[in-house]
Amino acid sequence: MAGNRDRFATFSTATRLKQLGERTAAHVYRSQSRRQVRRSRLTGRAALLVLVLCTLVVALAYPMRQYVSQRSEIAKQQKAAASARDRLERLRDEKARWQDDAYAEQQARKHLHFVRPGEISYIMSDPGAEAAEHRRKGQAATDRPWYSNVWDGVDKADRPGD
Repeated sequence: MAGNRDRFATFSTATRLKQLGERTAAHVYRSQSRRQVRRSRLTGRAALLVLVLCTLVVALAYPMRQYVSQRSEIAKQQKAAASARDRLERLRDEKARWQDDAYAEQQARKHLHFVRPGEISYIMSDPGAEAAEHRRKGQAATDRPWYSNVWDGVDKADRPGD
């Protein structure tokens, strides 16, 4: 320190101030240029990072959309398969019931009004049947059971005016 003091003592105050100002200015200039270099370098890195992230998002967007749609399609197909299995099980049960002669006879008696030889079948007329007939005629043929359509055809064939 004593050497520095001696060195400054030989210079005038103006010269010392000038040198001090130059050193300060050089120091400030260097620190500003370092900050600018750092800022520009960080900005470039940030821009590159953003560019890479955007590229990844764009590159992964379509496969992710496909993945999600395929997962929903798989779920829908699994539901359809479960529904088909349930329906198959119901049909197997129904087939097993139809293998039984007693069940087939019961269904024939119920739906087709079959009777055994020697039995007498009675059909009771309903007082509200006329109103039901008018409502039934208003129904479309596809909305009714098939045998109703057959009997309506037989009834129409018997009437000479129609």
